[in-house]
Amino acid sequence: MVVRQQLEHLDLQVSEISLGTALVYPDPSENKLTEIAASLRVLGFELIDKDKDKLIESIRNTIIEIIHHSDLVEHVTFSQVLTDRLHKDYNYLSRLFSESEDLTIEKFIIQQKVEKVKELLQYGELNLNEIAWKMGYSSSAHLSNQFKSITGLSPREFKSMKSNSRKSLDKV
Repeated sequence: MVVRQQLEHLDLQVSEISLGTALVYPDPSENKLTEIAASLRVLGFELIDKDKDKLIESIRNTIIEIIHHSDLVEHVTFSQVLTDRLHKDYNYLSRLFSESEDLTIEKFIIQQKVEKVKELLQYGELNLNEIAWKMGYSSSAHLSNQFKSITGLSPREFKSMKSNSRKSLDKV
């Protein structure tokens, strides 16, 4: 909503806006793009205008959307979803992401899953087996091992902590 308001304040018509993208009219000139970038920077946002950067952002947004904002995680093959949504070969996407982020797509997925598991543990509505199934793990033991390798704690130890150390999505 803030991005939409900022773009409209700059006399642009926003026809569509979603996580990481905005479609505006008329097409902004180079000077207008500089103005947009400056106004968004003040709000803590960044204008991404290079094709590879857009693609990397799309990879990140797709993974975050599936893990944090849908119930599809247990049925998803991330490589297939990324290929289908972004219309690019997965090997190319993987190589591009790794070069840019110094992190593989697989490790990024694991980090995101661990953050979601932390959230589910805090809510306390599901047991570890249910969380493992919901997050697409083959077993609760596999989830526990991955969780411990990332956090240094078992899920049980994490759940018993008074102040849980969840990271905001922009920090993961």
